[in-house]
Amino acid sequence: MPSSWTLTTQFESRVREHPDALVVLGREQSWSFQQVATRADALAAAFADLGIERDDRIAVNLPNGVEWLITAIACARLGATIVPVSPLLNVHELRYQLRHAEASLVVTIERFGDVDFLQRFEELLVDLPDLQYVVTVGEEDLWYDDRIFQFEDLLSKGQGRPLPAVASEADDDLAVIYTSGSSGKPKGVRLSHAALLGNAAQAAQVLALSPADRVVAPVPFFTVFGFASLLGTITAGAAVVVTPQFHASEVLRLIESHRATVLHGVPTMWQLLMREPSFSAARVSSLRTGVIAGTDVAEDLVQRVRGWCDVLVAYGLTETGPTVTLTRFSDTDERRVASVGRALDGVEVMAVDVVTGVLHGPEAVGEIAVRGPYLMRGYLRMPAETAKVHTPEGFFLTGDLGIIDEDGYVRIVGRRRDTIARGGYQVYPREVEDRLRAHPAVDDVCVIGIPHDVLGEQVCACIVPLEGAVITGRDIILFAKDVMAEYKVPDLVRFYDAFPMSGSGKIRRRELARSIALDLSAPYS
Repeated sequence: MPSSWTLTTQFESRVREHPDALVVLGREQSWSFQQVATRADALAAAFADLGIERDDRIAVNLPNGVEWLITAIACARLGATIVPVSPLLNVHELRYQLRHAEASLVVTIERFGDVDFLQRFEELLVDLPDLQYVVTVGEEDLWYDDRIFQFEDLLSKGQGRPLPAVASEADDDLAVIYTSGSSGKPKGVRLSHAALLGNAAQAAQVLALSPADRVVAPVPFFTVFGFASLLGTITAGAAVVVTPQFHASEVLRLIESHRATVLHGVPTMWQLLMREPSFSAARVSSLRTGVIAGTDVAEDLVQRVRGWCDVLVAYGLTETGPTVTLTRFSDTDERRVASVGRALDGVEVMAVDVVTGVLHGPEAVGEIAVRGPYLMRGYLRMPAETAKVHTPEGFFLTGDLGIIDEDGYVRIVGRRRDTIARGGYQVYPREVEDRLRAHPAVDDVCVIGIPHDVLGEQVCACIVPLEGAVITGRDIILFAKDVMAEYKVPDLVRFYDAFPMSGSGKIRRRELARSIALDLSAPYS
């Protein structure tokens, strides 16, 4: 990837080539590359007037929308780093991330759901000494604090003003993205312009994205998947169709009204789309491809989606920039369904023996390790944690267990930390989940380990039944005995209407495990 690649240079290139081409399509309004560039310049000038400069960190607490892109480009113009945060965080999580990132300014939605962020940030300013300014996106008139500004007011203030002669470089941090924290404390992952843009461009190339494409990306931009989807769209000169939150009915409407050609989403989103009463193949006939990624991708789901969209499956993490592997249109049907594809060009993928730590050959289960140009620069202010996840050879240890075949195709079998040790056997939750999904009454499943004084851990199957299905725990266990080894058969079965999910669309396994453990330990009355 050219060393000159930054978000600024890439966006400016698209502006020169197609200034009037649309880049952001919304429900009621759309924006061209030139319109976004003009607003980003104005915002950057206003930020500079507030004292924002190179290497400052700017938090972005926004749902998907044009303001998100304008803010990201404005930060890149000044050599500043964006820190995407989720509007769904509670006040303690938000305080932790902003304090840890030492954010100088935050661009925030005024209200999201039931949360009044004007009030929240007015209170947080006292606790965050580095946070100097709050910029709000919304309609409210502000008068009570000289450190709080409206987004549109800053655009007006900065319009026509000269920009400082500062520019990002390819190796500078483009973003510090916090891991979801679904399996531990969130860490700030430092990702450079070159890593994020190079990775996004490669994925876009595999998808054959072009300026003619319209990409629906309902995955939140505060996640690395969502941000990478946005960057890939920009590098291809295509347009992104935005929606503030995922609602299946709204996404279907956007696909239909904009004649969208590409759809990205986590498995839950694809499931909900097909469950939407108004869903039909005819409504999504404009789609040619897309990506399923972000968490475990069931074979059955891929098969069903491929009935109406020629979707690809990707695997990656925040720390890997994100995409590591991707299926290809030319792959066999079996590989497109049963694997997460092969590595992008220039990316090395190996399996590490979980006992010895030695890199070993194909067809053996090991921890997936990744080396290449798109890896993170490290965890923000956490050198010990950074060293812990790298091998002496420079491979990043993903924590995921998988098998790599002789042709380099990867199959993920589970998280290393999620592996269940039951009676001396290792049980991989992903394997059990895949088998249980074959039951006609099971809509979704999550398998977790529950501490047990004799076995070490018990296997617990958490089930979301298909709507209207009548099913019992005994039914699940009898089915499991027919399709898997005895030691893998669930000891416990629990039913749910829906699983607790993180903002990035991952099941909160720890939350499930805690609630079940508490239930089992509660005395009977």
